[in-house]
Amino acid sequence: MTEQQLPSWADPSVSPADLDAQGVSRRGLLRSAGLFGAAFALGSAATPAFASSRGPGFGGDDPRLAYLVGDHHVHSVYSHDAKYTFSQQAQAAAKYGLDWMVFNEHSNFGHADYGAKLEHAEIVKARAENPRQLIFQGLEWYIPAAEHCTIFAAPGPHETDVLTQFELAYDGKLLGYTEGSAGATDTARNEAHAVKAIKWLAEQRRSGYVDDVLVIANHPLRLGIDSPHEMRAWRDAAPEIMIGMEGAPGAQGAALPGWRSSTSIRGEYENKPSAQSWAGYPAAAYVTYGGFDWATATVGGLWDSMLAEGSLYSITTNSDNHRTVFDTWKNGDWAAGQNFDNTGKLPDPVNTDTAQPGSDFWPGEFSRTHVGVTRYGYRSVMAGLRAGRVWLDHGHLLDGLDVRLKRDCDAGRGVTLGGRLRVRKGEKITLYVTVTTASRPNPQGILPELAHVDVIRGAVRGPVSDRDSWRAPDTRVVQTKDVSGRKGTYTLRIPLTAGDESFYVRLRGSDGNRHGAGYLGASIDPNGPIPHEPGDGDPWADTWFYSNPIFVDVAGA
Repeated sequence: MTEQQLPSWADPSVSPADLDAQGVSRRGLLRSAGLFGAAFALGSAATPAFASSRGPGFGGDDPRLAYLVGDHHVHSVYSHDAKYTFSQQAQAAAKYGLDWMVFNEHSNFGHADYGAKLEHAEIVKARAENPRQLIFQGLEWYIPAAEHCTIFAAPGPHETDVLTQFELAYDGKLLGYTEGSAGATDTARNEAHAVKAIKWLAEQRRSGYVDDVLVIANHPLRLGIDSPHEMRAWRDAAPEIMIGMEGAPGAQGAALPGWRSSTSIRGEYENKPSAQSWAGYPAAAYVTYGGFDWATATVGGLWDSMLAEGSLYSITTNSDNHRTVFDTWKNGDWAAGQNFDNTGKLPDPVNTDTAQPGSDFWPGEFSRTHVGVTRYGYRSVMAGLRAGRVWLDHGHLLDGLDVRLKRDCDAGRGVTLGGRLRVRKGEKITLYVTVTTASRPNPQGILPELAHVDVIRGAVRGPVSDRDSWRAPDTRVVQTKDVSGRKGTYTLRIPLTAGDESFYVRLRGSDGNRHGAGYLGASIDPNGPIPHEPGDGDPWADTWFYSNPIFVDVAGA
């Protein structure tokens, strides 16, 4: 494999004069974490720092982290409904500051028979052309009886083979295992096949056939066909493999005013319940809230109900880039006798100089997933995702976020996102939230300003008896910090007290432009994200950040 280079902002040989404002800011964050230079040298393996230092006792520290910016949901000419080459996507990702990205092409017989191997050659070429990026090969899996997932493997001799074997053996579309309506003859078989698929991937990792593999559910509530019991079944099949879901979908440009239609919704969440949909979701679940999926945006909702079981379930965001808004390229023409099924690849696009239909932003242009690592490399990104060291933002709302929770009697760094802190009943603990504000205008020319930070707390009650539960009745916003006008890097110190039961905390914040009472009421979420009017969803005017949780295990609870 081509020798990887550090990103420019992390490379000591690159002069600060050659970095843009955000590159300078990110270098400063790297220095403050003590990881600049040799300390952040390229390494493909997860470092020992990712092993928990918290044994059976109390307290403990997580390592200092650098956050790599990425996107796990990008399409190219190897997807039947996209249009860009690998080079176009990689160049755009570099322009917008991505450190890692996953090409997850749609499963399809043309892809399985022809495209996957051709695609791998393109991946190798793209890695050589873009040595400062980490470029993964992946697959967008049509889950039997449900929606889609991103699956991607660590680079290695079997990264393509494992995806192709999986595609042919477990893809719902290819097998015809799409039925998922309640009571249908094939639904139970199809749901069970999805669980088998995830277990099979876990076995490929355990056996060493691939170094690593991860699965993330895509746009979970877009069609309402990912039921709570299915999502729990996937997670429980192999939680080290099935790590979470998109908290916010791609296609964030779908509702730009005057662009697509008067009925358009951010994320292309423009559907109504169907026979395939889980009947327990309300009609309000089928739209986005501040661009985020209802499952994530509803405080006390589906995501919180899973976290309240005490198990990590991460969220991400991404571009799902197929066709970029206002872009002027169109698909090329097929040669005689050729089609996707017999080539596995669309013709390369051609420029028209006229804006073409689209809903998406380029990778990194609007949606960003930030993953905490201690070294730069493919397996470090995957280890950071698995550990839950993840926060996300839209519109480049923040340059940096570091979150630590520690006991007041400890002098160390504490635990961070995705981690667990063990405490005693009644013990005083403090949440430290270090924010680095945006250092430059975003791609829309707006200098984002964070207006507030919300602290969300929920009780951990253990596994639910009703696997279709989507409520966490003891989760709510417990504090809101007004940070309007604050610039640079600052730390919020938020005191908490451990009660009788274990709990988790997570963070959310926005530019303050659009908010209202949350779906479950103002007593639970007084100033949450809200849906936009159809056709009037300018994403740049309504940007949010979300973090993964930190769990607090109360001794004796």
